[in-house]
Order: sequence, then C-alpha cells, then structure tokens
Amino acid sequence: MTATTALPAPPRRVSPGATVSQTMTLAWRSLVQIKHNPWELLDLSIQPIMFLLLFTYVFGGAISGSTGDYLQFALPGLLVQNALFYTLSTAIGLNTDITKGVFDRLRSLPIARTAPLAGRVIADTFKQVWAFALLVGFGMVLGFRLTTGVAGLLGALALLVVVALAMSWMSVLIGLKASSPEKVQMIAFSVMMPLTFTSSALVSPDTFPGWLKAWSDVNPVSHLSDAIRGLMIGGDVASPALVSLLWSAGFVVVFAPLAIRVFRTRL
Repeated sequence: MTATTALPAPPRRVSPGATVSQTMTLAWRSLVQIKHNPWELLDLSIQPIMFLLLFTYVFGGAISGSTGDYLQFALPGLLVQNALFYTLSTAIGLNTDITKGVFDRLRSLPIARTAPLAGRVIADTFKQVWAFALLVGFGMVLGFRLTTGVAGLLGALALLVVVALAMSWMSVLIGLKASSPEKVQMIAFSVMMPLTFTSSALVSPDTFPGWLKAWSDVNPVSHLSDAIRGLMIGGDVASPALVSLLWSAGFVVVFAPLAIRVFRTRL
C-alpha cells in the first residue's frame, strides 16, 4: 500500500503582485522575439524614416514652401502618426498569437487573464520609445531644431507614451474581435487613417473646409499633435495636453474592460 498526498488546489484568483510579475514576463517574451525575428525591429525603424523622408521632401515644398519649415512643423505630427500606427502591431500580434494557439497554451497556465494582454501592450510601448528616439534623431540630422531643450523632449515622449498606451486598448479590442491578421490590418487602418489625416498632425486645419475643421478641432490626434509640437518647438501645451489626457482616460475606461471581456469569452 502506498499513501498518496493530495495536491493543493490552485488559487482561483491571482494576487496583484503575481499579476504584475506575469505581465512583465510576457512583455519580456514579446521583446525577446526581436532577437529571433530582427525584421520586426527593421520594420519599426525603416517605416518611420520612410514617412519622414516622404512627407518632408515630396509634400513639404508644396505645403509650406520650404522643406525645412515643413520638417519643423511636421516632425511632431509624424511622431504621433507613427505611435498610433504602431498600435496596429499590438492588434496584429495578439490576433496572430490567438490564431496560432499560443493563448490556448497560456490559458492552461495558472496566470492572470489580463497578463497576456497587458504584457503585449507594455512590450509594444517599449518599442514606441525606440521609434521615437530614432525619428527625432534622424529628424535632427535633416535639420529639425528642438527649441525647448531636453525637458521638452522628455515631456513629449512621456505624453506620447501615455496616450499611445491608452489607445492601444482599442487596437487590442480589434485584434481580439477580428478573425485573422489581415482583417485586423484592414479594420485598424480604416480607423487610424481618418483620425490621423483629418487632424493637425501633418497640415494646418485652417485649410480644411468648415465641417472638416470642426471635426479636426475635437479630434484627439489634433490635440495630441498640438501638445507634442508645443513641447518640442514651443507654443500652447497645457490645454491640448490636458485634453489628450482626458481622451486617454476615456479610451482606457471604454476599451480596456471591453477588451478584457472579449478576451475572457473568446478564450
């Protein structure tokens, strides 16, 4: 006769400390993937530079009369555009993990349900910092002048990361609802493109028709672009930054619970 010892039942709830640890572990997993897929880092590096060169030297002269003047205006907006477009990779990465069964394996582990979602968002936020530094550095090589000093630059980075982190939850929801990575890209671009190109990110809204300017004035991308521009080259900062933070809070309040709910029901 051999005695058997009953194993303790796993806890139904994960403690906050364990949730944070699991989230950071999964965030590190997403970052380590770059080592095995360096093309991801190249894509993150080449696309911002391509947009910078394209808008500066193709459209800059026509819009501002001088590529230098347009670079000074457009670089903060391009930082915003790049940050928002890169949230699409969050959606595509999550959808790919789901369709390949990665989340099925994670579900079998005693981890917090929110850890895979939050881990992906945090990892992509670190990648945002790399893209920001690369774009600003290359812009300075082309002639961009930072007139507010290092404090303004760090403030712009902090605000951009906070807003991008908040808006990532919308991308997370799209990634969870779409049936394939291709549909994720189609849906997300249909949302991000109008938000970006009907804002003050790349051109002055004063040239818009009245109805479009009215939308641009409330567009969250306009407020974020104006705040980043003010932090980097001078101008009003407090009002657009406050509105951007309020929009960020709204995105988190609306989309984070929806994303978590869809994640739990789908998986």
